[in-house]
Amino acid sequence: MAYQNITASLSPEDMQQIKAALQTIQKKLPFLITLSTEERRRLFKMGDKSLAFVNNSLTAAQSNPDILPASFNLEEFVRDYQLAATLTELLIALRQLSEQVDDTLLAVGSEAMSSSLTVYGYVKTAAKKTPGLKRLAEQLGDRFKAIKSKSVKAASGS
Repeated sequence: MAYQNITASLSPEDMQQIKAALQTIQKKLPFLITLSTEERRRLFKMGDKSLAFVNNSLTAAQSNPDILPASFNLEEFVRDYQLAATLTELLIALRQLSEQVDDTLLAVGSEAMSSSLTVYGYVKTAAKKTPGLKRLAEQLGDRFKAIKSKSVKAASGS
């Protein structure tokens, strides 16, 4: 579907229900962890190709359990693989939802920014003749001062 102007709202009740649903998801996943950057760097990564490798390794282990040392926990390997496959499916769905929320936020934010720029233009014009709007025009214009000073510094090579 092509992007169209978004006209929607979320009631406080809807927002509360959405947050409750997210909390329910978190409660259903009590084993989730948070890794540090260093921990993430050190761990093996399992992408699409690796998932097939792990699946084939699991099949090999299940077909030939006698080649594995007694210390190898095949049941744990099965659980790890099954959870990884399930979480991969869940992550795909969550990423799709996250992408839709992100795209919608970008679009509606752009709409709000466009309307704000229109209002700013009217306020700047009206401030020339209407008492009391000069300060408001300056306040709205503060948003662009940092942008102007950055572009001036970039142009001068500072």
